[in-house]
Amino acid sequence: MLTLEQNKLLTKVGPGTPMGELMRRYWQPVAPAAELEEAPVKEVRLLSEDLVLYKDRSGSYGLIGRFCAHRRVNLAYGIPEEHGLRCMYHGWLYDETGQCTEQPFEETVRPESRFKDKIKLPGYPVQEMGGILFAYLGPLPAPLLPKWEYLLMGDNVLREMFVSELPCNWLQCQENSLDPVHLEWLHGYYGSYVAERHGGPLASFKTGSGHKKIGFDVFEHGVIKRRVWGKTTEEDEPWKVGHPVLFPNILHNYAGQGRYFLQYRVPIDDENTWHLDYICYSLPPEVEAPPQESVPYQYVSPYNAQGRLRFEDVLSQDMMVWVAQGASMDRTQERLGESDVGIILFRKLLEEQMAIVEDGGDPMAVIRDPVKNDALAIPQEGRGYIPLTANMANGARPPSATTDLIMDLLAKASQVS
Repeated sequence: MLTLEQNKLLTKVGPGTPMGELMRRYWQPVAPAAELEEAPVKEVRLLSEDLVLYKDRSGSYGLIGRFCAHRRVNLAYGIPEEHGLRCMYHGWLYDETGQCTEQPFEETVRPESRFKDKIKLPGYPVQEMGGILFAYLGPLPAPLLPKWEYLLMGDNVLREMFVSELPCNWLQCQENSLDPVHLEWLHGYYGSYVAERHGGPLASFKTGSGHKKIGFDVFEHGVIKRRVWGKTTEEDEPWKVGHPVLFPNILHNYAGQGRYFLQYRVPIDDENTWHLDYICYSLPPEVEAPPQESVPYQYVSPYNAQGRLRFEDVLSQDMMVWVAQGASMDRTQERLGESDVGIILFRKLLEEQMAIVEDGGDPMAVIRDPVKNDALAIPQEGRGYIPLTANMANGARPPSATTDLIMDLLAKASQVS
C-alpha cells in the first residue's frame, strides 16, 4: 500500500504538481479531428486547465485559455476567423499562442495603442495525426509527436474511435493495463455470470484459461507485459513477445480478428479521465477498403439507461471497475499481492520519471530525434496484420457504422468468391 503523500504524488495532475509536470512532457489527445469539422470550437479541460480548442478558417488549430482576458467571457462561444479566435463580446482576437492580436475599440480610439501586446492567454501547440488532435502543454521546444504505427496504417485499413468521459482518476485506468490476472476473472468469470443473468452472449474470455505466470520488462517506450496462460508456454508469443503499455498513459494491443488499438487514458483533472479507444481494422486483400475522408467517432457513456455502469463488452467491464474504485482511489487501504507486481513496477517508474523532470531532464519515451520517430513499431504479440473475418463484429465496441460497413464488404466478398 502507499502512504497518503505517495498517493497524492501519483494522482494529482494540476499545474506545478510532480505528476502534472510529468504528464505535460507528452502530447495528449484532446479531440477527434472530425469533431471540429462539425463544430469548430470546443471546450476542453485537460490536466486541470480550462481551455478552448478551435479550428480557424485557414484550417489551423489552436488551444488557448478558455476565458477572454477582457471581461472573462467563455471563448467556447467565440468566432473562428481566418487566423485565430475572436471573442464575440467585444471583438478581441487571439492567435494560436494565446496572444491578443486585435482590440477593435481600443485601436479605434487610440490607433497608437500597444495594449494588445500585453495581453496573452495560455496557448498550446496542437497537431493532427491519424484523425486525432493532440496537444502539448509542457515547456518548449515541444518534443516530436510520436508516430505510433497504428496511427499511420494506410493499406486496406479502416479506423474508428470511441470516446468516454469517466468519473475517476487516470491512474485507475492505466494501472488496469499492468494487471493481467483480472482477465480471467473480470472478463471470464464475471462475463459468464453476466451472460447467465442477462442472456448473453457477451464479448468475454472463456473461463478455465487462467494465468500461470506473469512478467514485466521496462523498455524504451514503457513496459512490456508477458504471460503464460491457458495452454500457452514460455515458447509462445504471449510470453516471448508480450504486449506493451506505452509510457505514461497508453495501452497498445492487438485484439484479434484483424483489430489493432491504442487506448489513451488522459487526465481531465484529479477525478476525471478522457478515454480514447482508437481502433484499426485490417481488411483481407480481396476486400478493398473505401477511402475514409475522416476517422469517425462516437461518444460512449459508461452508464446504461438505468444509470448503472455498463458491462456488455470487455472495455465496458474495465471501465466499470475503474469507476467503481471511486473518483480517486485510496491506495492507503489496498493490500497488494503477487498478481500486482506490474502495478508496483509502474508506480516506481512514475516516481523515477517525475524525479527526472524535477531535475530538468526529459523523461522516458520523449522523442526528439526524427530518425527515431519513423512509424514506431512496438513489440506486440499476434503481429502480422491478420485480416478480419466475418465474426469480428462479435467483439465490436459498440456496433457502429464502420463495423456495419466492414461486415457488408466481407459478405459481398464472400458471395463473389
